[in-house]
Amino acid sequence: MRPLPLPDPGTPPLTSASRLLTWQAWRQRDVLLRSMAVGTVSMLAAGSAPLLLGEAVDSGLASGFGPELLMWCGWMLVAAAAIVVSGVFSHSADVESWLRAAFSFSGLVGDKASRAGHAITRRLPTGEVVAAVANDALRVGDMFAMAGRFTGGVVTYLVVAAYMLSQDLGLGLVLALGIPVVAAVLALLVRPLQARQRVHRESTGRLTALGADTVSGLRILRGIGGEEVFAGRYARQSQEVRRRGVRVAAVQSVLDGLQVLLPGLLVALVLWLGARAVVRGDLTSGQLVTFYGYAAFLAWPVQMATQMLQMTTNAVVSGRKILDVLRVTEATPQPAAPAPAPPSGSELVDETSGLVLRPGRVVGLVCADPDVSARLATRLARVDDDAEAATPVTLGGVRLAALDKAALRQRLVVAEATPHLFSGILGEELDARGRATEAELMAAVLVADARDVLDSVPGALAGELPEKGRSLSGGQRQRVALARALLTDPEILVLVEPTSAVDAHTEARIAERVAAARRGRTTLVVTASPLVLDHVDEVVLLSAAGTVVTSGHHGELLARPDADGAAYRSVVGRSMAEEPDPDAAAAAGDDRDPTLEGAAR
Repeated sequence: MRPLPLPDPGTPPLTSASRLLTWQAWRQRDVLLRSMAVGTVSMLAAGSAPLLLGEAVDSGLASGFGPELLMWCGWMLVAAAAIVVSGVFSHSADVESWLRAAFSFSGLVGDKASRAGHAITRRLPTGEVVAAVANDALRVGDMFAMAGRFTGGVVTYLVVAAYMLSQDLGLGLVLALGIPVVAAVLALLVRPLQARQRVHRESTGRLTALGADTVSGLRILRGIGGEEVFAGRYARQSQEVRRRGVRVAAVQSVLDGLQVLLPGLLVALVLWLGARAVVRGDLTSGQLVTFYGYAAFLAWPVQMATQMLQMTTNAVVSGRKILDVLRVTEATPQPAAPAPAPPSGSELVDETSGLVLRPGRVVGLVCADPDVSARLATRLARVDDDAEAATPVTLGGVRLAALDKAALRQRLVVAEATPHLFSGILGEELDARGRATEAELMAAVLVADARDVLDSVPGALAGELPEKGRSLSGGQRQRVALARALLTDPEILVLVEPTSAVDAHTEARIAERVAAARRGRTTLVVTASPLVLDHVDEVVLLSAAGTVVTSGHHGELLARPDADGAAYRSVVGRSMAEEPDPDAAAAAGDDRDPTLEGAAR
């Protein structure tokens, strides 16, 4: 079995669900063919049982208990052994086929979600994306898991039908034609079942989205007293999902009942006709046993065909939902023909603001409006090509949108102000690129002044970090995110407010260590904190309109007597005079000590 997930999710066709499923079938043709082969052997071995039993009955009636009867009994033992052995391999191949398909589609959705960025949430609710991984990918996998047994059932049906027609044309025709008629009747219910399943799936997606929104905004809802309102909405949508599910179950129950009834009626008809043929002398007793056995046995391939039809229907419905995700246009698509990469040490230029980051400099970016400087930093990250078409950013004179995206992400990293942490082993979550040694991990933790995080997480670097790092304070989460950004070790690093949630003493240590660690490599720190600005090589002041006003060392700008110096002092001085509200700091969950903060500033 190939290791999962596969290293390359591939490039699927986006024209239709059937094309998508066919594409995946070709990609896993090795396991599908193996599944079909062993499934066919298993079904043929099971299909031989009625024939061997009939021959044994005729042999026993003709010759009594003797060598011929023992021979047929021996062949039955061989068939039983073949059923057991091939069944084990068939089940293993079916599970592998299911896993390969389900994980492949989960990987495709995850890869699209990671590359599409915020564009995916603009077009689809979060619940739809989650449901595509949690439900739809698994339903598609069910169809692939059934393919081997379905193929075996079809082949065995054809072989058995040919044998019965050779033994008794009339009775053989009843069985050979009766089974397809039963299947056709059952197929009539598939279309209404598919329509109701589609509606139920959409209702479930809306319920998932509503639940996700409610859980993520629970703190806000409690603050405005809206818990009961949103709980009521969730309850109403839940009841709607239940009603839709009942409608699906109504058609499904009729289909399940007919799967038992119609083959049962066919068995009764075959038994009645076969008994009359035995009385006339057209069939032997053993042949009647064989025909009866096949009438009961062939209900199995019919059930498999019906199940395959249902699973294919579910897979097509789910495939369309997966396509909805895969068709989302990425906010930063990979250019068809990427431009040659600029050499290392090239200047990064934001043409709109006039900001020029010269190689090897640690630069601070200050603005009276923090949102303006944050937007500039976001532009440098190349997260939305359409929105930034009029605000170009170049590296070595080449537009970022024209560069190979994967290579650019290796060279330029932007760490946003809001830290987003993931659940998992702390050391692994810190090492986003999977290449750091333990010594490098500890060095990054030291630079970010996050050793207390190791004490608060049982097991330290080997300990488990819960979802979103909720066991950590706001300041700890910020410092973990800073350590993670430093460990990417990019050519150009942009840090947005990396110390906003820590106290003054911690901020001073972090500022000194980050400046030392990044000395000689291009670094931009968006902040108005004088404790940080005092350690950078250069400070750039932006106007409220987002253009560069002036630049210089922090001390020089503070001492300048002109209007630019006054503007700089008005921003940095306001930061120096700020005294955080203790209640607000506690509510934000940060690590700042208001007493120390006021004294230091």
